Amino acid sequence: MSGAAGGWWRGKTTPAKVETYTRWSFHFFAVIEVAAIGLPVLAQAGAEVAGWLVAMVVGHALLCALTASRALDWTRGRREQPVRLLWVLTAATCVFAVAALVLREHGGAGDGTENAAATVFAMILAFGAGTMALGVRNRRRVVAQTTGFAFGAAVVPLPLGVPGPEAVVTAFVVFLSASFLAATSIFSVWLLNAVYELDEARETRTRLAVAEERLRFGRDLHDVLGRNLTVIALKSELAVQLARRERPEAVEQMTEVQRIAQESQREVRDVVRGYRDADLGAELAGAQGVLTAAGISCEVTGDTGGLPAEVQSALGWVVREAATNVLRHGDAGRCSVELQVREGCVVLTVENDGVVRRGGEGRGSGLAGLRERLARVDGTLEAGPVGADGFRVTASVPLSGRTTDAADAAGASVSGVTS
Repeated sequence: MSGAAGGWWRGKTTPAKVETYTRWSFHFFAVIEVAAIGLPVLAQAGAEVAGWLVAMVVGHALLCALTASRALDWTRGRREQPVRLLWVLTAATCVFAVAALVLREHGGAGDGTENAAATVFAMILAFGAGTMALGVRNRRRVVAQTTGFAFGAAVVPLPLGVPGPEAVVTAFVVFLSASFLAATSIFSVWLLNAVYELDEARETRTRLAVAEERLRFGRDLHDVLGRNLTVIALKSELAVQLARRERPEAVEQMTEVQRIAQESQREVRDVVRGYRDADLGAELAGAQGVLTAAGISCEVTGDTGGLPAEVQSALGWVVREAATNVLRHGDAGRCSVELQVREGCVVLTVENDGVVRRGGEGRGSGLAGLRERLARVDGTLEAGPVGADGFRVTASVPLSGRTTDAADAAGASVSGVTS
């Protein structure tokens, strides 16, 4: 049972965890209302009066819990503002408070009943005002609402025979208690919205990074093709004019056009190859920067010196995909990237915590693409859960027979730490 509960909690994103905590905090307020107000009544008041007072407190607490839940859904845009429920809570709060005063004056059983009823009267007004603050966005309305309940606590008891000084003290207690609960409600909603906005900002930052890379690729293509296409257009026009005049120079111009076109093809291939080939050193630094900016502690260990270009390209894609998965899946707080050369193989290990368990590898189709890339350099990829909430990606690429530098590098472990 505890394992299922832990999996349920780990399966939530950070904003969802904060929302769950906030929601259950307000439900706990209902428990506090019953425990702190309702239970002492049983010891203070007479049996008959205590039963009525406890019933009112329990009913009011349940109504507050329901209103808080609906109001939180409204603040997240999942439902309309619970206007009717707010009016019902307002009416119930007023009715229960007045009923507590009536029982105080006519319930008998001495000072214990009077004190219990007075406590129920004040606290019902305070909890009602504090809960209703969740369903109101305008802070001035919250202040007016809290002040109105406090004013009512001072005025309503007077016709029922409550002394003026006692009514004023009760009103002051209601105002302080209601203000505290209302401020708690407003702050909790603000904090919840801020957490969601931060999560959306992180996703936006990731999308902007992708868009920036696309713009860079577009600029590179423009720089390569723009000048060459202009030269091709001018020389083609010149060749046409020379051909119309039957000048032999037209052939030379078209030969030059052909040469420039072939050169443009080569330059475009270089741009595309540079875009597709991931530099391992740059990918390691970029992954660490992105993860750190997202609030994830990232440690990178290893040195790319002496590794063949095709190996660096394949492992660079592993780093890029693994870092993207850490950002997109689960709720990681720590990530480590380790690069080693051992037994004639380059081994890259990426491990993070905070993984959401959904069965299988849970990382989408990106790992299949990585296996295809690694297969071109005879490499392998292993990925799967590790520990309670961890995930590990291990890529291994053999170095034998690739380059002399790589063979020399295979004799020792790759060292160095980037923090």
